[in-house]
Amino acid sequence: MKPLRFLAYRTSLPMKSLNKAQMSRSSTASVNSKHGFWLAALGAVFLSVFLTSPVMAQSSEKDDRKTKQTVAMSQPVYEALLEIQELVEAEDHANAQIKIAELQDKKKLSPYEAAQIWNLSGYNYYLQEKYADAIRSYESVMRQPELPEALQQSTLKTMAQLHFTVEDYEKALETVERLMAVIAEPAADVYMLQGQALFQMQRYEQAIGPISTAIDMFKEQGRVPRENWLLLLRVCYWELKDFPNMLIVLEELIEAYPKDSYILTLAGVHSELGDTKKQLALTEALYEKGYIDGKTHAVNLANLYLLHGVPYKAAKVLEKEIAAGAVKPEVRNLRLLSQAWYSAREDEKAIPPLLLAAEASDDGELYIRLAQSYINLEKWSEASEAAKKGISMGGIKRMDTANIMYGMALFNQKKLEQARRIFQTAGKDSRSKRASEQWIRYVDSEIRRRDTLEQKLPEMQARDIDDILKANTDALE
Repeated sequence: MKPLRFLAYRTSLPMKSLNKAQMSRSSTASVNSKHGFWLAALGAVFLSVFLTSPVMAQSSEKDDRKTKQTVAMSQPVYEALLEIQELVEAEDHANAQIKIAELQDKKKLSPYEAAQIWNLSGYNYYLQEKYADAIRSYESVMRQPELPEALQQSTLKTMAQLHFTVEDYEKALETVERLMAVIAEPAADVYMLQGQALFQMQRYEQAIGPISTAIDMFKEQGRVPRENWLLLLRVCYWELKDFPNMLIVLEELIEAYPKDSYILTLAGVHSELGDTKKQLALTEALYEKGYIDGKTHAVNLANLYLLHGVPYKAAKVLEKEIAAGAVKPEVRNLRLLSQAWYSAREDEKAIPPLLLAAEASDDGELYIRLAQSYINLEKWSEASEAAKKGISMGGIKRMDTANIMYGMALFNQKKLEQARRIFQTAGKDSRSKRASEQWIRYVDSEIRRRDTLEQKLPEMQARDIDDILKANTDALE
């Protein structure tokens, strides 16, 4: 007898794409930031009932209850189902549904026959992506009395997947719970269905239990947990900001499925936990081995280098990636490059990127930073010009400090009166009053010294000189 192949079809229902936490939110963030992934199909559904005779019946007793396994089908119904199956396989769905309706009108159908007719109807609707109709057909399967447990379980699993497909997660969860009620010992994939439904409903704390159970069941069987299961658990912990547990899951992911993206996310979690040294070590290793590109991660790596007192490396990374075109020469990146060179005490190298950043920005603070670098190099004219421009542009956090720098640059160009006025302006801020007064005293002393040196001595007549010499001679005698 030819088997009913529709009873052995496999479905793989696609799930909604989720984009959860890329840590380098980054991440932060990961964690930011954002990395996406596809939830894997909820599992294959196999309905494998092969009939070797038109009529089969069986009953069994389990867990102090009787479950009557009724598998009874007449020859005419069997042959009609075979005919309809051929129409379905030929994608003649309209005629297949007409034939299904005609078959359902027959009288004295057994519960099992009715169930299999509805089962084929559901499958026909599913292939047409008429998911609501498919769900109604499978619900009709479940309304038949004395169904075999295998058929109940496979039907409920298919229904749960269909509810996921139409994003009705409440119904999906309800269906999974019905499924678990008819299974004495639910398998790991059933727990995952429950966990995924809770996850999609953003009930992350509740989702962790069934997802962890599914993962633990695999471990107990000596099997490696599926990658997408670990990823789902990771996202749950991320949403709950439970970084210690997220760290544990990531380490397991890296051990079982080593990927650079997981190592980078691990670095982000270390950042969230305040362990930026480990974050730096992981990010640096990935960068040096070429596993992460400079376009995305060079600036982050440079900031980490600066944070941990390695400004020279920060500058070299940024300089390399800007030259390669991976990092854009934007104001913030140029400013960071300049800061790195300045912190590394490389003032000559700090000036070009800072000058570019200052010219491209309306931020007076950049010109004050530029003035400081010029002062360090004793380039007083350039320092005074930069300070003057920065002060005129405004937006400076410490105007008093900027004026002190401006005054210093003027003083070293011997522009003493101008420098004195600038120091007086700086002294109006109480934070720089003492420094201003000290500079003013020093400037005043320089003014006096200059004026003394420039003062002309009176010309002496020859007679006066003779009188002085004679007086000296008399004193010696």
